[in-house]
Amino acid sequence: MATFPVINLEKLNGEERATIMEQIKDACENWGFFELLNHGIPHEFLDTVERLTKEHYKKCMEQRFKELVASKALEGLQAEVTDMDWESTFFLRHLPESNMAEIPDLAHEYRKVMKEFALKLEKLAEELLDLLCENLGLEKGYLKKAFHGTRGPTFGTKVSNYPPCPKPDKIRGLRAHTDAGGIILLFQDAQVSGLQLLKDGQWVDVPPMRHSIVINLGDQLEVITNGKYKSVEHRVIAQTNGARMSIASFYNPGSDAIIHPAPALVENKQLYPKFVFEDYMKLYAGLKFQAKEPRFQAMKARETTLPIATA
Repeated sequence: MATFPVINLEKLNGEERATIMEQIKDACENWGFFELLNHGIPHEFLDTVERLTKEHYKKCMEQRFKELVASKALEGLQAEVTDMDWESTFFLRHLPESNMAEIPDLAHEYRKVMKEFALKLEKLAEELLDLLCENLGLEKGYLKKAFHGTRGPTFGTKVSNYPPCPKPDKIRGLRAHTDAGGIILLFQDAQVSGLQLLKDGQWVDVPPMRHSIVINLGDQLEVITNGKYKSVEHRVIAQTNGARMSIASFYNPGSDAIIHPAPALVENKQLYPKFVFEDYMKLYAGLKFQAKEPRFQAMKARETTLPIATA
């Protein structure tokens, strides 16, 4: 099997640009996932994000998780658990407006650093969307505009910790799913693995690499590219040793953005429906851990004469 795509952006604006763009194209068409090195976010800054995230978990969340595990009687699992995940999480919303001030227990320094991290990731997401436009033959800014809605994109971060699990064969860290939104940027633990994607019917490990950002494509990019790029099923395996940190940031369409295949990418047939992103999210909320195709079919069934925004 081909090795997981790791793409070094260091010389993107030099003579190796064509090669790097080809690597991104191949990763988008054949994997739906890739890992970025030299992405422009300083290593020291990422070290600070990791340190503060792990400190926050230890101080504010670890005990809560242990109590949850005890209350749900998960220590001595006998049967497989299929309706919950072995993870401790909290969510930060950045756009259209931040909820950072409302999150309890966040130390001042951590709050400040996560705010800065979100700005860096937002910039990287928008740069990547333009690289995707270039590879797809769409005009620069097309994807950002498609995501815009009336209030700009939605952007948020899920901070997760996956504590050591005594019975990793009985419960997933996170059950298999595709991501509903646009483009996902993941800063993951450099020591403890666990993230896997489904490729050609086999689960493939996404390698932990220090200071890398893992990128994956969500359902909305599958729709806009008319299936040229696909969102890919992925999961997190619970581990017996080590706690795994995962910071996933989701750059998604605005809630009222109208999503549809880009006319330039509809060669013979439009394969995906047109819908309002918020309607898709309402449907996804109850069907996250099920196949994506029925979600697309359900949106097709309720497709209305929504206006296509002219690019």
